Amino acid sequence: MTTSTPTRPSATEPTTPIGRTSDYLDNRTGIGHAVKEFARKIFPDHWSFLLGEIALYSFIVLLITGTFLTMFFVPSMTLSTYEGEPATMHGLLMSDAFASTLRLSFEVRGGLLMRQIHHWAALVFMASIVTHMMRVFFTGAFRRPREFNWLIGFTLLLTGLLAGFTGYSLPDDVLSGNGLAIANGVVKSIPVIGSYMSYFIFGGDFPGEQIIPRLFTLHILLIPAIILALVALHLMFVVVHKHTQYPGGGRKDGNVVGFPLFPVYTAKAGGFFFVVFAVLSLMGATMAINTVWNYGPFDPSPVSAGAQPDWYMLFLEGSLRLMPGQAEFVSWGDFTWSFNVLVPAVLPVLLLMGFAAYPFLEAKVTGDNREHHVLDRPRNRPTRTGIGMAFLAFFVILAFAGSNDLIATHFHLSINAITWFFRVFIFVGPWFAFWITKRICLGLQRKDRELVLHGHETGRIVRFASGEYIEVHRPLDEQERWVRVSYTAHRPLELPAPTGPKGTKDKSYKKAKRWAKLSRFFYEDRIEPVTPAELAASHSHGEHDALPGGEDHALVAPDHSVDATEQSH
Repeated sequence: MTTSTPTRPSATEPTTPIGRTSDYLDNRTGIGHAVKEFARKIFPDHWSFLLGEIALYSFIVLLITGTFLTMFFVPSMTLSTYEGEPATMHGLLMSDAFASTLRLSFEVRGGLLMRQIHHWAALVFMASIVTHMMRVFFTGAFRRPREFNWLIGFTLLLTGLLAGFTGYSLPDDVLSGNGLAIANGVVKSIPVIGSYMSYFIFGGDFPGEQIIPRLFTLHILLIPAIILALVALHLMFVVVHKHTQYPGGGRKDGNVVGFPLFPVYTAKAGGFFFVVFAVLSLMGATMAINTVWNYGPFDPSPVSAGAQPDWYMLFLEGSLRLMPGQAEFVSWGDFTWSFNVLVPAVLPVLLLMGFAAYPFLEAKVTGDNREHHVLDRPRNRPTRTGIGMAFLAFFVILAFAGSNDLIATHFHLSINAITWFFRVFIFVGPWFAFWITKRICLGLQRKDRELVLHGHETGRIVRFASGEYIEVHRPLDEQERWVRVSYTAHRPLELPAPTGPKGTKDKSYKKAKRWAKLSRFFYEDRIEPVTPAELAASHSHGEHDALPGGEDHALVAPDHSVDATEQSH
């Protein structure tokens, strides 16, 4: 017969209640390993990375305030006579949706504050997504392996637009009702199936009785679920691919220079969430927005002047206002082709799709399939930066065109003259933005070359014994120099031979010729970075004039994949 004595707890077994609970969960879920790996993740530190965090935190505020509003909003188009505040709305016939919005604003404690915080959070959410995507675009953060994450971000932009439109339309006031009327007109302009689609969406003739309940379901269930899934996927890819970082000493594609997620980044991110929440709360408490009682319940007959949607939908409004009405014609007896409504609604969407496909286009014309984790300086990609500014100019012009009536009334101008000005400027403005941006980028690159070769001007004049006067320049330190030389000046794709090895005509030659021509558009105008030989010659009183220049950069340029401390610069 054998007996066993109780074993003593080992030194590694936890003794505190929290420790024992953690150990219990870890033994059964294996979560400790995941938390350990995730907490060790290094994230670089730069203010522009906060743009994505603002979008995330604004969405969290939207979920919190939206949950409160859902408890009191009635998504019904049933008509009833309203009795309550404000006095201007008392006794009017309105839908239950509009009546519940008024009660939320004037009778529910904190209701108006929640409504306004929710609306401001929606505007900031879209603004932060747009600025975050433009940061990604201008710095080249969409390059391999992040093309798929770029598409996820673009889908988030579209779902955000849809979330804003569905939420904006829920109060069923005159302003949102006119927006739905415009949407109904766009749907009906679709050839052949437009009228059937409108009948299906609105549950009958516009406005019907089903659109508000359907928009409510989309707004609080389907669209938030899609956004949550996309945000989770987006963050997962950020962790998997590791975060991009700006160029600088010690930063390369094989490492990340920054702070660990826990505790440094967690504390900073947590504090920043409360800052965003506080700013949105302050805006909601002090800045009135979407005062639906000033517009009244929806009635298809009145259309007030100065009616504009939220800023992120202004480009569609401006596109519709700029399109000439002559684009509509009748054929086959009584069949109307409303291209004056369809084209301005479809064209901006097509441009957005082209913007989404840009990473694949640039990879093709660059011929670069390497992974990139160090960001570009926008000046070092002048054509890309010019395209981005042209894209922004196009949508900014459309946004101003969507407010042409307000511009006319505030500045006492002719609305027809304003409309014609924007019709011309919509073609000239983006081209000019591209041209001037590209020129500025090339000029900044030349300035960088001058700084690397000659240093900073000090204003100190020295006279030699020979009588010669020179200005003393202060050389750049290693960090400054690295930022200005650690980039690759891509060259246009080389055009292959028109014939194959046996003298036969190459069938892919025409296709390759088109890609080579497009590549020249991107990279024909370029400024080569300073080479080690040029830098050494500049320090030997101008001998660099006789050394290989930009065309021979590949012969003497250092390997940019190594650490900054290993550079011969």
